[in-house]
Amino acid sequence: MTQTRAEAVWLLLATFIVAVAGLVYELIAATASSYLLGDSVRQFSLVIGVFLSSMGLGAWLSRFVAEPVGGFVRAQIALGVIGGFSAPVIFAVYAGYGVVGLPLYGALVAIGVLSGMEIPLIARVLDEIGARDFRFENVLTADYLGALVASLAFPLLVVPYLGLMSASLAFGLANLAVAGLSLWIFRDRLGRLLPWAWGLALLLCAGTLVASERIVSALDAALYEDDIILAERTPYQAITVTRFRDRVRLFLDQSIQFDSRDEHRYHEALVHPAMGYVARPRNVLILGGGDGMAAREVLRHDDVQAVTLVDLDPRVTELFRDTPQLAALNDRALSDPRVTIVNRDAWQFLEEAGPSYDVIIADLPDPRNLTLSKLYSAEFYKLMVQRLGFGGVFVTQSGSPLFARAAFWSIEATLAAIPSPALPGETLATLPYHVYVPSFGDWGFVMARAQGFPDRAPELPGGLRFLTPAAWQAAQVFGADTGPLEVEVNSIRSHPLARYYEEGWAAWFD
Repeated sequence: MTQTRAEAVWLLLATFIVAVAGLVYELIAATASSYLLGDSVRQFSLVIGVFLSSMGLGAWLSRFVAEPVGGFVRAQIALGVIGGFSAPVIFAVYAGYGVVGLPLYGALVAIGVLSGMEIPLIARVLDEIGARDFRFENVLTADYLGALVASLAFPLLVVPYLGLMSASLAFGLANLAVAGLSLWIFRDRLGRLLPWAWGLALLLCAGTLVASERIVSALDAALYEDDIILAERTPYQAITVTRFRDRVRLFLDQSIQFDSRDEHRYHEALVHPAMGYVARPRNVLILGGGDGMAAREVLRHDDVQAVTLVDLDPRVTELFRDTPQLAALNDRALSDPRVTIVNRDAWQFLEEAGPSYDVIIADLPDPRNLTLSKLYSAEFYKLMVQRLGFGGVFVTQSGSPLFARAAFWSIEATLAAIPSPALPGETLATLPYHVYVPSFGDWGFVMARAQGFPDRAPELPGGLRFLTPAAWQAAQVFGADTGPLEVEVNSIRSHPLARYYEEGWAAWFD
């Protein structure tokens, strides 16, 4: 192989590698912004738009680079540093100052500009070395193949096995590897200072990657006020468990899911009214609730013969079944022989043919983005009704009627618009209620039933720590600032619920 051909082959391979790294940086930025800012659809859209426009700017700026080989190597060194440190800087600034936008979009613009310069510079280098047979479309093909590999590897390999922080540093090293090999291949065309800059960047990036676990632990400690006893990232979410004395908290993607000091108020209110309105609830379905707290409350009812718990993330159910300290919080409910754990998407589970249930409990995450909003949509509730047995009751956690009032009543209106399978021409009867949970504030729930609710209080089991007949009566009373509103029914075609949720919480806390 001639030297020219070897150089051309390397440049095509380098195009592939830098394309993989560039798209991984973009996906890291989009994922980090959706974790920290919410509304994944909006954040991914903004990140893609900013990144692509920055690439266009970089392609235009490449014309001002006088020496393409040196320009390409400098771009790779800069990408190795800026791209490699993008995730650590974003999370560090967020942990220290609560700011995300400036470091995230600043890094994204810089990475986009540098990435946009790569292909024009590589094409010019190919032309300079006389590789006429390596056409421009070959460069684009290598670039697009790299993007395909990155898009497949990111959810399957990068996030599960590296995490965002280690991933950005690892792919920063990939850019620096391209720069280093290019320095050697084109050593007769480059000055003597570039290798020193490359070596310093390599040491900085590699050293930080080695220390990344300690950095992650330090940043987590800054984000959470209590001691962190577990921190993991799964393909679905970041799981963090904290402890202060005998108080344990679970966070998913930095959002609190329960505090062991007051979770009984939430779970008793979620489970027992629905169970108490069914004469003999034998077969119960729980959607979400991977921590096992709702299952614990369901098993208080003597008539229960089978509980199916459907939670997307198998790691959550494993932790709360197999870790003694966490399993103790749910009274080892997930190890009860009556409980069957199914790690599936709730929508997909309801779409499949299966048994009917006397009670269906939706303990799902808040509808803070479109992906989650669909689990509170009319289409989802129509699937649910098909699995609800005669005389059965459905209940869902519905967010705060105070902090996100319109979102709460949109969930109620959506359930109230679903045709009743038992009464032709009628819709489901709904019963909204709310309780105070110190960790969350004023928190609401909505029950639904095909035949309407009996004119009696639900039967409650003994031994409850919060819910009493008097507390149940009070839970059905709404104040002037939390009561019903005229709102839209939530549908996957329009998703007003996600907008209501975001606007409500932003009005209180932004």
